[in-house]
Formats: sequence, C-alpha cells, structure tokens
Amino acid sequence: MNFSRHASSSAARHGRSDRGFTLIEIMVVVAILAILAALVVPRIMGRTDDAKRTAAKVQIRNIEGALQLYKLDNGIYPSTEQGLKSLVEKPSVGVIPKKWKLGGYLPKLPEDPWSNPYKYLSPVQRGEYKVEYEITSLGTDGEVGGEGVNADITNWNLDKE
Repeated sequence: MNFSRHASSSAARHGRSDRGFTLIEIMVVVAILAILAALVVPRIMGRTDDAKRTAAKVQIRNIEGALQLYKLDNGIYPSTEQGLKSLVEKPSVGVIPKKWKLGGYLPKLPEDPWSNPYKYLSPVQRGEYKVEYEITSLGTDGEVGGEGVNADITNWNLDKE
C-alpha cells in the first residue's frame, strides 16, 4: 500500500508540512491580545469603585425590604439596640416582637462590599425631623463622611449619586 506516498503528496499539495504555527503567526496573535488588553483592562479596572457603590445601594434596598416586612409583622422597626441582627435572629433585648417570622427576614446579615458591617439607627433625628431608621455604609475608607468614593452611602442618599 502507498499510505506514506499519499501523506507526503498531501503535504506537498498544501505547500507546507505539519510543523505548527510560525513565529510570525504567534507574534500577530500576541499583538492582537495586547491591543485588546490595553483597551479593555483600564475600563474594567477603573470601574471597581463604582461597582462596589452600586452593590452597596442594592444591599441597602434589600435590607429596607426586610425592614418593611419586619414592621408589617410586628408593627415597629427594630431599635438601634436590636440592630439589623434582628432581621436574622429574634431579638432578645428591647421590645420583643410577638410575631417575628420563624427563619427571619434575611438569610444572613450582609456586609457592605468593603467587608464592613452596615450601620443601623432607629429612630433617627435628621435636622428637625424624626425618621424611622437609617442604614449606612461608610464607603471605601470605612470612616464617617468623605467625598467621592469615600462618601457614605445611606438609604437617604441612594438616588442622589
């Protein structure tokens, strides 16, 4: 049989042997990948703070939803002393809720995207008004106040950014 003759004539017909990629082909692919990385990476890397701030806002909205359910069942919001922990475990201090939902209102207490606990106050004095509660993430720096990415995120300023 002439298997070897057929294989060599096929390679000759295509003008090259089965050596793999040439150095130039590999260099072109590497250059294309470098150009793509130069265009895409800065856009992604510069947006991490924005993404974390958006995640904090979403988490605060979810906590607000759980607080609304808590109030619907119990007629009041948890006190500052009871904290957000009362959304996961039945409070043992302050006014003990009589209709606390078995299993809680959140599966677990979330941390903000910077791995800090959310701050909760209830009731809160805001200027001349008394509001029912305030949920706050201290932002990137983890300290009260700040500007830009370091600014605090509260349930009262979610739509202002």
